[in-house]
Amino acid sequence: MTQVRQKEDKYLNASTRQLVWWGYKKHLLAMVGLVAILGLYLTAMFCEFLAPYDKDIRHFDFIYSPPSKIRIIDELGGLQRPFVMGRDMVMDMETQAMRYEEVSGIRYPIRFLLRGDPYVFWGLWKSDLHLFGVDAPGKIFIFGTDRMGRDMFSRCLYGSRISLSIGMLGVLLSLVLGLVLGGVSGYFGGWSDGIIQRTIEVIRCFPSIPLWMGLSAAMPPHWPAMKVYFTITIILSLVGWTDLARMVRGKLMSLRNEEFVLAARFAGAGHARIIFRHLLPSFTSHIIVTVTLAIPGMILAETALSFLGIGLRPPITSLGVLLKEAQNITTIALYPWLLIPVLFVIAIVLSFNFVGDGLRDAVDPYSR
Repeated sequence: MTQVRQKEDKYLNASTRQLVWWGYKKHLLAMVGLVAILGLYLTAMFCEFLAPYDKDIRHFDFIYSPPSKIRIIDELGGLQRPFVMGRDMVMDMETQAMRYEEVSGIRYPIRFLLRGDPYVFWGLWKSDLHLFGVDAPGKIFIFGTDRMGRDMFSRCLYGSRISLSIGMLGVLLSLVLGLVLGGVSGYFGGWSDGIIQRTIEVIRCFPSIPLWMGLSAAMPPHWPAMKVYFTITIILSLVGWTDLARMVRGKLMSLRNEEFVLAARFAGAGHARIIFRHLLPSFTSHIIVTVTLAIPGMILAETALSFLGIGLRPPITSLGVLLKEAQNITTIALYPWLLIPVLFVIAIVLSFNFVGDGLRDAVDPYSR
């Protein structure tokens, strides 16, 4: 009985944040998704160090090279440290197709903390230290290479940084628009509510892909890559704020006549203070859930635009730009490893959905 009583007291005296965390930890997939998201963002942050090669370095002797086979057993059956075999490009005289054959007896052990291609980490300091690699003239291509001989594994790491950052920045801008416009619409009502809601209805009546395509096509082709990056982010934000705004409007309409709001008015609080200090914090958990579930939508939107050729463009490398290489069905049939960026997109979307589902079940801990 004492242990049961202590457990009850623990829950009764816990803060809402603690109750949400305890409820969230009960969802195995949500915890897996959280770990995966943290891993993806850490990988994106340190992609220069984790990637064995620079994303734009071309290996002309390894065009469309398949993924390297990492071995631990040599030709004699002996156990060795992980290594890759040397490879030569040969032509199939029957099909006239190029293929790669391993050279017997030539091994390149995989080494860690190896010096390689130079890079500028986050634009702050120069380095050439990479997590792993092989000694020259050996090459290791975990995900193979593309039509220019560029390492797909390195490009996927660099591309995940761009795609993940667009999802985060786009949702932050959508969050600001949704909170401000939804708050004004739900708190004041009247003509402001009518204008904002009609605007939302106009935006939502357009099919998403044609609307994105029209806005993206308006960008001049001579714009620099960084300007295109921020413009795409703004475009996705201008289209993606409507769901959050409607949710905020509905919550504020149900809360604006509550006693704590009336008390704040009588105490002399201004409208902005009431909205942002009293009303919005009362359902912060629901906002977090909505934002979490909106991030994969932003990432998929960028991937779709870049895949269609109207989003990000080289030299920027995103997952959508990488998938543009796999538009040709013949290319996919001959070089299926070019579809590996799809696995990154799937992992990102599933992880955020798992986290969002776990948060949605945990935000109302008193109902359990």
